Amino acid sequence: KLAAGWLIEQAGWKGRGITVDAPAAVSAQHALVLVNRGGATGAQLWDLAQAIQCNAEARFGVLLQPEPRVV
Repeated sequence: KLAAGWLIEQAGWKGRGITVDAPAAVSAQHALVLVNRGGATGAQLWDLAQAIQCNAEARFGVLLQPEPRVV
């Protein structure tokens, strides 16, 4: 069993978004939490989640699955 938070942190996502000034980012305190720094849309948060998922799969060979159900 692998810890998703550890994988996300090791991949360098903790505290950052897709771009430096992106309104959607990974929390600096907890790698499993996505935050809205102000003005992020649901689509931007979803894009960030997918970027993290693709990066973790490419780097570690592990496909992360979102925990909440997205509708």
